[in-house]
Amino acid sequence: MGGTGCTTVTYRPAPGGAYYVVEERVTMDEYWGLVKLPKFGGRGSKAQHRDDNTFWHGDGVSGSPKIVIVLGEQRAYFYKGNQKVGSSPVCTGSPQFPTPKGSFRVIEKDADHYSSVYGDWVDQHGNVLQTQIDNRKDPRPAGGRFDGAKMFYFMRVTGGVGMHEGYLPGYADSHGCIRLPSEMARTYYHHAPVGTPVKIVE
Repeated sequence: MGGTGCTTVTYRPAPGGAYYVVEERVTMDEYWGLVKLPKFGGRGSKAQHRDDNTFWHGDGVSGSPKIVIVLGEQRAYFYKGNQKVGSSPVCTGSPQFPTPKGSFRVIEKDADHYSSVYGDWVDQHGNVLQTQIDNRKDPRPAGGRFDGAKMFYFMRVTGGVGMHEGYLPGYADSHGCIRLPSEMARTYYHHAPVGTPVKIVE
């Protein structure tokens, strides 16, 4: 996987309690190091697998897809029929913005999705003025414009909540969405058509 890459987003402290947003292009080897997970096995293996129980071996497997998200484990499991073919770490909603529990379905997919609510205020040159804002309640600074948070490989399950690529700090810290590592977000997206059942349990 070292030949491919992705963009990571980190938040670095700034004076006054704010944060700078830093985007960096890294290789997949570097990415797995950043999220403190060992990387997948080598190219050409029939099953992609890491020793933390994160894997995908659903290519060529038949059966209706289903995703089960276990909040207490911070994991998302992918099934085809009754066979578990994928397991991924996730970051779900914080205590202030809990991810809803229940039985849902994928109702919309957008590979290049941007949030219409959460993101940053930036100036005309793209410099971040204020980060992690909610544009419904955080006042726009003078000369600022809204820059929606990237939510690539977005699969909506209910309201504004969906599964998408994103940062995993190692604990539940989102605004309610279910974030996955880039590789797993892309894999789940391509194997879960609209209508796929999604069960979210404690």
